[in-house]
Amino acid sequence: MPNRTVTTVCNPSELPFDTPGKQHYQVAFHLDSSWGYSLIPVTIINGLRPPPRISSPPGVAVFGGTHGNEWEGQVAAKRLSCDLDPAEMCGRVILIPQLSESSCSANQRTSPLDGVNMNRAFPGNPRGTISYRIANFVKTLIFPRVGVVIDIHSGGNEALFPICSSFHPIADPTQRAEIATVARLFDTPFVMIYSSQMASGLLTDEAEAEGKITIGGEFGFAEGVNRQGVKHAYEGVKNVLRHYGMLTGEIVKLDPARSTSPRFMSAENLSDYIPCPRSGIW
Repeated sequence: MPNRTVTTVCNPSELPFDTPGKQHYQVAFHLDSSWGYSLIPVTIINGLRPPPRISSPPGVAVFGGTHGNEWEGQVAAKRLSCDLDPAEMCGRVILIPQLSESSCSANQRTSPLDGVNMNRAFPGNPRGTISYRIANFVKTLIFPRVGVVIDIHSGGNEALFPICSSFHPIADPTQRAEIATVARLFDTPFVMIYSSQMASGLLTDEAEAEGKITIGGEFGFAEGVNRQGVKHAYEGVKNVLRHYGMLTGEIVKLDPARSTSPRFMSAENLSDYIPCPRSGIW
């Protein structure tokens, strides 16, 4: 008999996090204005290999599809959910390829169900509309089970970014140094340190405030699928797992043609950003 992938549908409060091996779920969030559910894909891997170190591995959560018209994260997270082998791993990895499933289905930045940008909905609200309830699920059930949070973005239809990993300026020097180390593992041409004053409610804001090692990034643009961006996101996550001893193998150089290390670019203050005086393409 060929192997079949079994996907279990469950409510958020019923999601099993500790089952050994690899399990695929669809987490059901009821719709606000009608009967039915939006089903969020979640893969949970609990490695079967004993940890190589005395300390326990930190646990890693990977998010794609926080914005529905940004495809590189969706592709990379879905590939990881298929390809990662729990027999070669230790510790827990949680993969969510389409955090805002309704946005992804509609190929747009905000959810058509409530008009909310998922990356402005944190920390969420258990009594709010669907996007706020999903954010609350991440805040209360995902974050407590991991020490590393990776949120994979791209420019969608509003911006063109060079491929980069990114993080906010962090006051705690130990946390900031570890985040910088992990950001380098994606081997992108640039690592962007960007202002946390421009918006509120970001997934990464919430994770950073909880002391998580938190990485964002922009891995493409123009509502396409950038092959190189997917490679940096996909292999970068695997490098992170290797860094923490959660996956066997050595750290991989992802861009052999580039001899230099990722270049850190700092735009930490609001004064680093110039408002455009007129509507247009810049």
